[in-house]
Amino acid sequence: MPRFEPHPARRPVLVAGASSGIGAATAVALAELGHPVALGARRVDQCVEVADKIRADGGEAFAHRLDVTDAASIDEFVSASENALGPIEILVSSAGDIEFSPVGEMDPERFLQQVQVHLIGAHRLVHRVLPGMVDRRRGDVVLISSDCAPEPRPRTGAYSAAKAGLEAMSQQMRMELEGTGIRASLVRPGPTLTGMGMNSTPEIIGPLLGAWQDWGFARHPNMLRPRDLAAAVVAVVSTPRGAHLVLVEVQPEAPLRDTSKEQGGSQQ
Repeated sequence: MPRFEPHPARRPVLVAGASSGIGAATAVALAELGHPVALGARRVDQCVEVADKIRADGGEAFAHRLDVTDAASIDEFVSASENALGPIEILVSSAGDIEFSPVGEMDPERFLQQVQVHLIGAHRLVHRVLPGMVDRRRGDVVLISSDCAPEPRPRTGAYSAAKAGLEAMSQQMRMELEGTGIRASLVRPGPTLTGMGMNSTPEIIGPLLGAWQDWGFARHPNMLRPRDLAAAVVAVVSTPRGAHLVLVEVQPEAPLRDTSKEQGGSQQ
């Protein structure tokens, strides 16, 4: 007898922050595996566009407005998603944005809003979805973190602190959920080309990049694409039961060095 029943072939997925970037790419990737996907974000029109594309490609998708800072919105989203697709088997929490600022200069209300989105919002989703998973004795909770969690970067405002809290919450959940059949996992992106922070002005970005370079955070210019993180989420949730990918960190590969110069310099 196997230690665990295998995953169902059809695993309804809830993706928060699915209007663009990592969330949208993850929704598409999981739909391509045959899983029905519920897409939620404040920009629901963009979720509808992604859901339409998934359905046009033969997948199953449902779009609904979601604001992770509002408990009522989360409850409405989860209820509507489960009515449309069935009980949630996979939760991917990827909602987020970033405001760049030195901690001491950031307005406390803006600081709080970042924590609300990245940490409290994730907890609200977990609180709403987890009881059903526990009843079924299976499920995957995937929280999208950042390499800013273990190595905070200057001028990221509340973002680094919120992501560090998210990682602590995930580790705590893993201990508390041991033996329940629920896997709590982190996917930790390195620098990724998404829409986050792209509305910042040169006056903000200039000092930020300078500070990052001073502290060794700008080794090379390459960045990840959202599909790279979607592949990591797919790996986490597709791992057969009985094994648990606790943390997957994804970093952009550096540009290839010009080895012809190195070889030329060594010739006599």
